Order: sequence, then structure tokens, then C-alpha cells
Amino acid sequence: MKPARLSLRSRIFAYMIILILVASILIALVTVYQYSEQSNDYHLRRLDRKEKQVIGDVKYLLYFETTYVVSEENLELIFQKEIYKIADIHSVIFNLYDLEGGFLKTSDTSIRSEGITECLPAEVLNNLQSNVEKHYDDIVVENGIEYQSSYSIITDAKSKPLGIINLRYKLDNTFGDRELREFLIRLGYTYVVMLIIAIVFAYYVSRYITKSLKKIGEKLDQTRFNKRNEKIIVEYAGEEIYNLINAYNGMIDELDESAVKLAKSEREQAWREMAKQVAHEIKNPLTPMRLTVQSFQRKFDPNDPKIHEKVNEYTKTLIQQIDTMSNIASAFSNFAKMPAQQNEMLNVVEITRLAMELFNEDYINYSYEEKEIIVKFDRTQLIRVITNLVKNAIQAISDNRSPRIDVRVFQEGNMVMITVKDNGIGITKENEPKIFEPKFTTKTSGMGLGLGMVKNILETSGGSITFTSEENKGTTFKVSFPKI
Repeated sequence: MKPARLSLRSRIFAYMIILILVASILIALVTVYQYSEQSNDYHLRRLDRKEKQVIGDVKYLLYFETTYVVSEENLELIFQKEIYKIADIHSVIFNLYDLEGGFLKTSDTSIRSEGITECLPAEVLNNLQSNVEKHYDDIVVENGIEYQSSYSIITDAKSKPLGIINLRYKLDNTFGDRELREFLIRLGYTYVVMLIIAIVFAYYVSRYITKSLKKIGEKLDQTRFNKRNEKIIVEYAGEEIYNLINAYNGMIDELDESAVKLAKSEREQAWREMAKQVAHEIKNPLTPMRLTVQSFQRKFDPNDPKIHEKVNEYTKTLIQQIDTMSNIASAFSNFAKMPAQQNEMLNVVEITRLAMELFNEDYINYSYEEKEIIVKFDRTQLIRVITNLVKNAIQAISDNRSPRIDVRVFQEGNMVMITVKDNGIGITKENEPKIFEPKFTTKTSGMGLGLGMVKNILETSGGSITFTSEENKGTTFKVSFPKI
């Protein structure tokens, strides 16, 4: 079993909320990345400024102040004391290396220069040599502390390389991290408010978008082929919804036209079938009538002493067939055109008793729970309903069992119930769906119009008829109709 899909309204609502959340996360990530880049740029620019200032003082010392011969060999002597002065002026720590990367001097007084044996990594020397500006920046970590480090080659007045100067700048992101946290907190509060607003907005937007579709869906659920369907009228609909509504309204027009054509076709077919049935039923008694007249014509002899007896016999046969034709005509007339109901206040118990008096069978039992149940119904039609059901019950009883028919009248709430139960042959499962169809019958005589007429009478009066049956055990018909 496939899981039920979310409604269009729920999906629109969910997509809008997901869009807001994704946008919030992306903006937060971009913000963190931007702060990180800005912090790195800030440290690089600051180190670059420091480096230019320090190199400017170093060049001034080499070009104008020192009394030593400016050479690579005298570089440590030149900066023996001046390195601390320059470091104090610019509040920066820097180291001095020879061109081979060997350590010469440091401005950090907490470190003894005699104990430093480190050399610059080959990667730094290679990058310095390959760089046109003879400059290289790097980030190093010592004792868990991160430093921004720069390396530059210093030259004499004739641009001859003398050594390598290394500036270290401790990366302190405390202030930037604090600002970032505060910004993200404020951004979080903002997005919480935005999310609440977005949820409310998404709810009403999704409701507005699906309002027209919901109305169309309700109309589609109510669409029936056998009744008049209403068209959809929606104001200020979008282009897609407008096209959908037009398609539905066009379908309704076509459906109405098809229903009219089908109803006309069904009526014509019904009348054709009825005409066939009438012709067939009338033709049956006409044949024996014709044969009787022909026989009378051949055998008629005025001098026959039994002529009067034969005439009476022929006449009796003709009258029987004429009565049969009359009954056929009456049955079709009653089914095709029910007389207008003449509703009056009746006691169902008494009317049922009167209907039972038409039958002489002693196996018909009549019972009731109350002596008086007053309803508003047509007397003639109520008697017709009862007599038809009892007559069918009598005809359903087989010859190989003791017959019994129970007729019962009672109330259930505001409904009046009449049940007719027999112990006849029952109704087969195959015939159950067709039992109320016109001209359907399982008897050798009759036209199958009785139960169809009963159903027509009851439905016209707001009632109904149902049945339960078991083959070779019997059938129970249950009639119900409102008291008022």
C-alpha cells in the first residue's frame, strides 16, 4: 500500500518553509565565511603595514646610520642593538636570517639567540627566490599559537641581497569571534521572527492558491451524470485556474447534452421494449381466440341438438381470453402511469387487515405490535403494495412443503414497517439484482410488473423496499415509509 501523498496546500506550505530555512542556513554560512575572510585580510594588511615600516627603518639603518661595512657577514653586528630599538618602536617581533636561511638575530628578548639553531624551511627559501617581489607570507603554529608570518629579502643601497627579515604577528581573533557570535545571535533572532512571519504568510498564501482548486475538487466530487450539475464561478482566478475552470464548465455542458441524449435514447428504448412486451402478451390470448372462432365456424350446425351447449363453451373460452387481455392492459396501465396520490390519515394496522381479507388462504398469519399506527398515505396504493407482496409470497410457495406466510406491522422510530415473510423457494443470487426490474419474472405467468410498481409507489412516498432471501428456505420483504 502506497503512503498517502501530502495535499497540494501542505506541499506549498512545506516548500516555502524549507526555502526560508535553507536561505537562512546559506546566509549564516556565507556570513561566517565572509567574517573569516575579512579577519584574514585584516591581519594580512596589518602585517603588511608593519613590515613596510620595519623594512623602512632597516633600510635607513643600513644606508645612513650604521658604521659597519654593509655586507652579509656584518649583518648580525649591524643589528646587534638596533634590532631591539626598531622592535620597540613598532611593537613587533622580527627575526633576522642569512641568505641560506640560518638564524642570526631576534628582537624577542625572552629568547636567547645563542640557543636558536633553527633554519628556515626549504619551502620558504624556494618561494622567496621564485617570487618577483622577494616576499612570502605564511601562517605558522607554535605551541598551539597561530602566527601570521612574512619573509622579505633585505638589500643594500646597490640592491645586493644581504639577508632575510621575518616578521611574526600573533593572530588574535577574540574580538572578531565575539563580534561574529553576537552577529549570529542577532541574525538568529531575526530569522526566528522571519520564520514565524513566513509560516503565517505561507499558510495564507497556500490557502489562497489552493482555494480555487479545492472548490473545483468539491464540484468534481458532486458531479453526477444523472442530475443537473452546477458550473464553477471563481472571481480573480489565475490563468491556469481559469483554464481549468473553463475546461470543467465545458465538460459540464457536454455532460448535460449527453445526459439529455441518453435519457431520450433510454426512453425510446424503454418504449420499444414495452411495445414488444405488450405485443407479446396480447398475442398469447389472440391465438386461442382465433382457433376457437375457426373451430366454431367449421363445426357450426344450426340443426345440431347440442348447438346451444357448444355456443356456451365457445363463448366461455372467448370471454376468458378477453379477460386475460384486459388484465394485461390494466397491468401495463398501472405500471406506466400511477394515479395521483390521494394522501389521507390512515391506520396502517386496519388497512393491512382489510387487504388480508382479500385472501382466503389459512396459512397467512397477520400480527401487529400496536392497534393503531397513523400515517399519511394513499389508501388504494397502500392496499396495492400489500396485496402484491402477499400474492408474490403465495406464488413462491412450493407444493412439497407446508406453506406459511407471516405479515407483520410495527414501528421503528418515525418509520412504519411492514414485513411479508414466506417459506417459499427463495430468490437465487443471480436474480437478486433484477428483482425490481420491470418485466422481470420467474413465474410462468404474469408480466413482472408488480414489484417494480410497489417500489415506484414507495419511493414516490419517501419510503423504500428491501428483501432478504435464502434459496429453498424463503424470502422476507421489508417495506418502510415515514409516518408523516
